[in-house]
Amino acid sequence: MPVITAPYAFNEGHLFVDLKSICGQPLHLKCEGFNFAGSIKLKAANEMVESAERDGLLTPESILVESSSGNLGVALSMIAASKGYQFLCVTDSRCNLSTRLLMEALGSEVHVIADQDSNGGFLGTRIEYVRQLCASDERYVWLSQYTNAGNWRAHYRTTAPEIAQQFPDLDVVFIGAGTTGTLMGCARWFRQWHRPVRIVAVDSVGSVAFGGEPGRRMIPGLGMSMRPPLLDESVVDEVIRVEEADTIRMCHRMARRGFLFGGSTGTVVSGATDWLARNDARGLSAVAIAPDMGERYLDTVYQTNWLQDLYGDHVLTAEGMDTVTEEVESATRTSERRRRP
Repeated sequence: MPVITAPYAFNEGHLFVDLKSICGQPLHLKCEGFNFAGSIKLKAANEMVESAERDGLLTPESILVESSSGNLGVALSMIAASKGYQFLCVTDSRCNLSTRLLMEALGSEVHVIADQDSNGGFLGTRIEYVRQLCASDERYVWLSQYTNAGNWRAHYRTTAPEIAQQFPDLDVVFIGAGTTGTLMGCARWFRQWHRPVRIVAVDSVGSVAFGGEPGRRMIPGLGMSMRPPLLDESVVDEVIRVEEADTIRMCHRMARRGFLFGGSTGTVVSGATDWLARNDARGLSAVAIAPDMGERYLDTVYQTNWLQDLYGDHVLTAEGMDTVTEEVESATRTSERRRRP
């Protein structure tokens, strides 16, 4: 068993869940929530902090600052506490309460932005606040997950090789798109692999990361209110967008089978299940990436009043959940008919 002295030294990278019995499709889910930060963002946080230390950007007097919807803020809070840095997370009102409390418990300061930007999101306002803060005091060091190459390099070094080791015959991988660090790191790695792998990016409806009209997005994690600076669409084969109501239903569908995952995971699995049902999935080796677990979403995605206020009374009714099941089963039957000689 591992023995560690620093919380960021442990990360379980080889746990996969077979979702076929839940989704009816050949899909394995890579679970990235089993570390002391509770999410895949620990990888990017480690890479960016270590790079800043190597470059001499961080000193004992430095104050780390970052814009985050939640998970990266927790990861940086944990690393900052372990290494003795101060950390300020700039987030917005969509950030889960439990996430904010966790950052504060780790000794970080949390500033919540309430004003939306021109695209109806909060990202532009958050970034502008960070820029003004850094201009006002040279002690602030902004890692900038949106532009920092360490964000995608972390997944190029770790996440993609971990998938390849477990699934040497991989055909398609489904990756949620936020800052696109995970997406870019994995896509670039698999472009150099010994066999072609289809890279499918999963985005939220209302996100403008890949273009389109901005819209309301209440579940943090995936989606952007601007084009991600790290994004290179030339290494992405396909983009699919998922409605938040479908995200919620998939989260509850998995929870009913004992797997409590976060909103981003619900989005990726919903998109992957739909894609596999619409395509010939016979013999395919498919993997989706789960960024985190579901405990931090108990007051949102898994809270009835929150869901009803935002998505209506029927989002989780038996009729609504059965409709999702029927759609998946219908698409599966159609795919099976296509495969018959």
